[in-house]
Amino acid sequence: MSTKQLIIINGNELSFKTDETILEVAHRNNIDIPSLCYLKRAAPTGTCGICVVEVKGEQTLLPACSTPAKADMVVKTETRKVIAARRLVIEQFLSSGNHNCAVRASDDKDWTQFQMHVQKDDQSSELCPAWGDCRLQDLAYRYQVSGKKFSLTKTLYPIEDVNPFIIRDFSRCIQCGRCVQACNEVQVNKAINFGHNGSKGKIVAADDRPLKDSDCVFCGECVQVCPVGALVEKDVRYQVRPRETKKIRTTCTYCGVGCQIYLHVKDNKVVKITGVEHAAPNYGSLCVKGRFGFNFISSPERLTSPLIKKNGEFKEASWDEALSLVADKLGKIKKDHGPDSIGVLTSARITNEENYIAHKFTRAVLKTNNIDHCARL
Repeated sequence: MSTKQLIIINGNELSFKTDETILEVAHRNNIDIPSLCYLKRAAPTGTCGICVVEVKGEQTLLPACSTPAKADMVVKTETRKVIAARRLVIEQFLSSGNHNCAVRASDDKDWTQFQMHVQKDDQSSELCPAWGDCRLQDLAYRYQVSGKKFSLTKTLYPIEDVNPFIIRDFSRCIQCGRCVQACNEVQVNKAINFGHNGSKGKIVAADDRPLKDSDCVFCGECVQVCPVGALVEKDVRYQVRPRETKKIRTTCTYCGVGCQIYLHVKDNKVVKITGVEHAAPNYGSLCVKGRFGFNFISSPERLTSPLIKKNGEFKEASWDEALSLVADKLGKIKKDHGPDSIGVLTSARITNEENYIAHKFTRAVLKTNNIDHCARL
């Protein structure tokens, strides 16, 4: 065989770069190796056991996310041994909490009792809030795993819903660590980490206090990377399903960075925002404003027509009437007191294009540099 930097995956001879892992080489070449714990832009941990592959000459299966690619390495990603190992891990995860996504055998005599238990914990008669948007569910269907092989483990920690943005459902946490890596390595907020030991393991914040009492800045990065239903946006939990929404890509307007976002729209209303993971400059990351500051869009308090004050009271007016009045007033002020007597205040909640128009109007028409904006959420 050649001594070049080549690796063989599923019979495909592929080149690799120094320090690349098997998983990175596979993904770059559109070869699917599933994973639950791997997080791009963070150090690989190999904790979930889903991405194991068979490497010629090795006695045990190796985690593709943390195993470096080597010259002449021969890798197989879907052998019987690999599939059996993945099925076992998935079954263990499904038995480790309230994973009621119907992948447990629906004709099982204990199914009804289990479902009633989950509904009591969730305070909802609906199936898991991450239904249709859960990586564990996808893998369970892919490998035909029901989760009935192991006895269900008892839920140790109640749902945390005391903060304004995020629901923390510990009964569905699989301890994959993606949220911890996202917080500590990607966002570098260092608000959460692993806590307790063994079967009592839990992701904790500030000595096991609620997120609202910790260093959490509610950027929501942990929610975006969670592969299951353990972390869900509070406003959409059990209110919106992925299949009910349409994703529209746009640019966040809160500052000049230009973060790329998806608007999740249902019935012509923005119900959720996520970052575009493979696009610069944010690569999926967002601040609290960019991710959660959108409810004003459909607020019933928003003005839908211009108001003009007459006799001390605001009255609805047409756009032509309102624009003519504003033009006359600004023209008179400019003539009597000069352009620098006028100032324009724009908003971080409108589009960059609208702010640009306001900027041109201020400088080209009013002939002043007095323009600023308010960025308060």
